[in-house]
Amino acid sequence: MVSQPAALETTAGSRRSTVAASAGSGVFAAVIGYLVTYALISGEIRENTPDIVAENLPEWKGVAWYFYNAHMIDIETTGSIGSWGRTDTVNFIAESSSSNADLLYVVPPLVLLAVGVFLAVRWNGSDFGEAVVVGAPVAIGYAVVLGIGAVVSEYSAEGTAFGIEASSSFAPALVPAVLLGGIIYPLVFATVGAALPVAVRKR
Repeated sequence: MVSQPAALETTAGSRRSTVAASAGSGVFAAVIGYLVTYALISGEIRENTPDIVAENLPEWKGVAWYFYNAHMIDIETTGSIGSWGRTDTVNFIAESSSSNADLLYVVPPLVLLAVGVFLAVRWNGSDFGEAVVVGAPVAIGYAVVLGIGAVVSEYSAEGTAFGIEASSSFAPALVPAVLLGGIIYPLVFATVGAALPVAVRKR
């Protein structure tokens, strides 16, 4: 009678450890994806951004915009010249002439797949239910990073256009950054990655 609650407590503790490790791996996956993006596109950031922004734009913020675009998340732009203003969206990958730009679309899925595979092997998942338990919590850490990143990568600049004061601001769309990039991407790709070793074992 005593051993059953102990077993249940052990199982619950193991599951909490799995969730915590997966959430931490989500943070790791976001960082790795960003660093790969940086390696592929950082040298071309300024030539692909508007002149009013390019001169003083921190390179890491420009790379972040491409990283969000790689998750199908547009960058929202707000600009004004004098009293006239407009809001628009831009996808820097789609507008880039770089041969490396299109490669960025596969970076988040590949990184998340790899993290899912790693977690499934690490925790020795034996069925698809366990693959979901291992893979899905990756979204926790991933969503936190993409949510914070969308806020801190906002950039505003001021200048003159045709002798008139002008300003412009750029930032990833926050809600899509969290929902699409932070939750849906890892839920799909990390879970599929975690399921791959299970599928191989069942063959």
